[in-house]
Amino acid sequence: MDMKELAMAARCRKGFLRMGGVLILLGLVVGCGHPEHVRVQGYVEGEFVYVSSQLAGPLQTLNVYRGTEVKAGDPLFTLDRTVEKAALDQAQASLTFSEKDFERQETLSLTPGSAAVRDLQLARSTRDKDRQRLAQAEWNFENKDQTAPQSGLVFDTLYREGEWVDAGHPVVVLLPPADIEVRAFVPETQIGTIHPGDPARVSVDGVNEPFQGTLRYIFPQAEYTPPVIYSEESRSKLVYMVEIDFPPETAVKLHPGQPVDVEFGR
Repeated sequence: MDMKELAMAARCRKGFLRMGGVLILLGLVVGCGHPEHVRVQGYVEGEFVYVSSQLAGPLQTLNVYRGTEVKAGDPLFTLDRTVEKAALDQAQASLTFSEKDFERQETLSLTPGSAAVRDLQLARSTRDKDRQRLAQAEWNFENKDQTAPQSGLVFDTLYREGEWVDAGHPVVVLLPPADIEVRAFVPETQIGTIHPGDPARVSVDGVNEPFQGTLRYIFPQAEYTPPVIYSEESRSKLVYMVEIDFPPETAVKLHPGQPVDVEFGR
């Protein structure tokens, strides 16, 4: 090969090298502009509402069962109110009598030279106490009858009719759609690429289209934290829990405990 051919071959090699460098640079630019999506695994979590009565008694009526959809204000259950009804009637009768006695003493106190001022004060005190007793009796009576505090699904019922329910023990467990969320675990190496408010796509087995949600919260503490040293290897094992919420019409299609795949778009 003569000198002219060698020079031509060298120029060709330089041209290929320049072209390769340009292609690599373009690849880096494209890669920086369109990074990979974050794909992680998680599960559906439900924040339950436990409905109970502040008073004890036998469960007289259970108006719902598992799987019932209820709206705010719908009746859930009633405990036996025989004792509370008797106390309510007695308090009402006592108040009726004390109000009439107060009115009589008030009329007598207007008579010149009457010495009924002390009796009027005593009648007023008795009437006020009877009003308080009636208010308490009404609260006790109404507390034995519980309604749904918000709309949702009856996830479980914990007693049957006729069973004794202790004060404060939940009888009905509700799952409002607003309290259904997805919890996922994002590696430490990727947690800095996502932020609250980012869109999230949640895929569920057996459903073709992913559910659209929003990243609501990133837990500040890592899971499975190494005790002492944060080496490169240990950091790769760190994960952060995140929470994703959904519109109510989407949340009702998810079930607590269900495994999901989560993809965050950027």
